[in-house]
Amino acid sequence: MPRHNFHAPLPALSHADVARYSRHLIMPEVGVDGQQRLKAARVLCVGAGGLGSSASLYLAAAGVGTLGLVDYDVVDVSNLQRQILYATADVGRPKLAAAAERLTALNPGVRVVTHDTRLSSANALDIFRDYDVIVDGADNFPTRYLVNDACVLLGKPNAYGSIFRFDGQASVFAAKAGPCYRCLYPEPPPPGLVPSCAEGGVLGVLPGIVGTIQATEAIKIILGAGRTLAGRLLIFDALRMEFRTLELQRDPECPICGTRPTITSLIDYEQFCGVTPEASMPLPADPLNVETTVEQLKARLDRHDPPWLLDVREPREFEICRIPGATLIPLGDLPRRLDDVPSGDSAPDIVVFCRSGVRSAKAVELLREHGHTRVTNLTGGILAWVARIDPSQPAY
Repeated sequence: MPRHNFHAPLPALSHADVARYSRHLIMPEVGVDGQQRLKAARVLCVGAGGLGSSASLYLAAAGVGTLGLVDYDVVDVSNLQRQILYATADVGRPKLAAAAERLTALNPGVRVVTHDTRLSSANALDIFRDYDVIVDGADNFPTRYLVNDACVLLGKPNAYGSIFRFDGQASVFAAKAGPCYRCLYPEPPPPGLVPSCAEGGVLGVLPGIVGTIQATEAIKIILGAGRTLAGRLLIFDALRMEFRTLELQRDPECPICGTRPTITSLIDYEQFCGVTPEASMPLPADPLNVETTVEQLKARLDRHDPPWLLDVREPREFEICRIPGATLIPLGDLPRRLDDVPSGDSAPDIVVFCRSGVRSAKAVELLREHGHTRVTNLTGGILAWVARIDPSQPAY
């Protein structure tokens, strides 16, 4: 693998560096020259969540001289199951503040640069331009396509990873030689088809495994050592403890890395992926009866005027917390169980809920398409119910 001439001349190693990185220095694939390359390198982690946690920790430990982080979230207690950058005391803190503190404590010789912002088409090129390798730890499709396209346009290698439940993927999308993320996934999946980790769950150790693979690939790119995952997709099944590798080919018709690219600047990736901001979502035909708040629902229950409550979560979620009297029909089962939903002039009106309101909005749309006019979505889902009505139940 050819070495990337990121920086010349290379910085010298101090006595403290030699002591810290001695296990690297005695490896022929690294040595003094390789450690100097790591010290000179600038790596950006997109996302400081599960993948970014493990990747950034090992990149800092390895002595990457400048480590950038892009995120704009705060630490939630539900993050602690997998996001090992953070401790219980960090709950409520901005992720970047907690992450920078932890990484600096691990290795004071690493310069941590924080970008406290939502990555977008307006800022991605400016942020990426100062880095040598991009580590993609995004958790949504618009950001993955954005990272890919920005890397191709700038000629930056992209160490990609993704996770879901027990499954992980990793690759290196090499901008010049290809293939890129669009060669693997030319089109995003339809909105809502692939659940998020918040909806479908993720094994806590999985981002640690995939994130360290991403860090490994980034280090190999900097060193010019071994064979990276460029042109290959690594698939990991934690349940079976199996790895398999698929060969990837560059698509000559790819709109950004193909022979005749049609994408020459960053686009609207939310629109490309069919993600519509909630504020601009089209309302159903009767906009005066679209949403129900948890306070309105509680008032109806108190005056013994209950709607028909439809819970479209999964059975595992139903076991954690529930609204009394609700009927459970998971969203995936709803199309074939429409007959189980009351209909007709004498049927009660329907309130649909899920964890936070996303799946239930899709269920409301489906029911309206099949003739249910008096159906509303519970704003904020059961999380709002637990927070504001029944805090005796656990949130998740």
